[in-house]
Amino acid sequence: MVCFVAVLSGKLTKKLVENLGPGRHGDGSGLYLVVDPSGARRWIVRVTVKGQRNSKGGPLRTDFGLGGADVVTLNQARERALEYRRMAKQGLSPRYNVQREIPTFEEIAQQVHIERMPTWKNTKHGQQWINTLRDYAFPKIGRMPVDSIDQPEILMCLSPIWTEKHETARRLSQRLKVVLDVAKSKGFRSGENPVTAIKDAGVLPKVVKKPKHHQAMRWGDVPSFFADLKERKATAAKALMFTCLSGSRTGEVLGMRWAELDFDNRLWTCPSERMKTGETHRVPLTEEMIEILEPLKKLRSDYVFEGQKRHKPLSNMAMLMLLRRMGEERVTVHGFRSTFRDWASETANAPREVAEMSLAHKIGSDVERAYARSDLLEKRRDLMAQWSQFVASERNKRD
Repeated sequence: MVCFVAVLSGKLTKKLVENLGPGRHGDGSGLYLVVDPSGARRWIVRVTVKGQRNSKGGPLRTDFGLGGADVVTLNQARERALEYRRMAKQGLSPRYNVQREIPTFEEIAQQVHIERMPTWKNTKHGQQWINTLRDYAFPKIGRMPVDSIDQPEILMCLSPIWTEKHETARRLSQRLKVVLDVAKSKGFRSGENPVTAIKDAGVLPKVVKKPKHHQAMRWGDVPSFFADLKERKATAAKALMFTCLSGSRTGEVLGMRWAELDFDNRLWTCPSERMKTGETHRVPLTEEMIEILEPLKKLRSDYVFEGQKRHKPLSNMAMLMLLRRMGEERVTVHGFRSTFRDWASETANAPREVAEMSLAHKIGSDVERAYARSDLLEKRRDLMAQWSQFVASERNKRD
């Protein structure tokens, strides 16, 4: 008994395992704790299998993963390392002889989903992440041990949808890679990620992505359309008018709360969690925008554009359905952003960066954006005022 305890002792302690920084930290007898720059911690053991030789004829030393430090304790790692050394001494490769519980692909994927839940931009995106794997990967490889998945299994998931549903396949590929990378970091896999190998080898055919354009109204037709829209009393009409004037996305407008509006400084600040770019965006409020907003205050709702249910926003289909009722079959709500962009270039002669920032688009490289601290608010305020006056020009004539 005393001898067994001595064998299982080492340099590391539970506290060191939890707090050591990036690098390879030895416990003794070939056992190491590997800490990645990301903070992921895993165990490996280096053994020399009796009778095996390297290319130079010397003893062949091989590293074997024992599992992640979050699931394998220090004592368990020492026990497994001892088991590996005993097999190696007998001339048996641990790679083929060790009995180890390997989780399935689905088990690892579900764990990754749970661990990353706090990082999702929103609940919907998090659900889409796991749903893609549920629909296209779990039926084929979900029950397979994660260490047995290689290129054929990945191709089995990707090939059927690679050309027909290329965008879905591309996202599936990214998510498969993440799951397998995490499995490796936890010590359940070794070697190159098969998703990366498939991509580097160009195994799957190249698919030319066709740009998808939102149907947009000609900017010259907007004033007349806006005047007709002004005659309608529905909240959807008010929301569509504001969307058209602000050049904002549907979700940003429908999710707008009163607390985001600063009437004194004529400013709407859309928080980062509701922006596609993930960055807070300031929208200057024009006279025409304020004219739409002011009467809605009396509703005392949490949302500026309240739907049929109290303190709930308008449905994201409400504005599109309104367009259809108005006979605008080919126009989309999102298309008004393109309409504004065309007008800004062709009529207002607005600088590109001002027009693009008005649409909350990212400009330039990461380095350029790091130095460009200004969001050009005042220049955008002038541009949006011109746009609002143009859009409302026909209505003003009728009034």
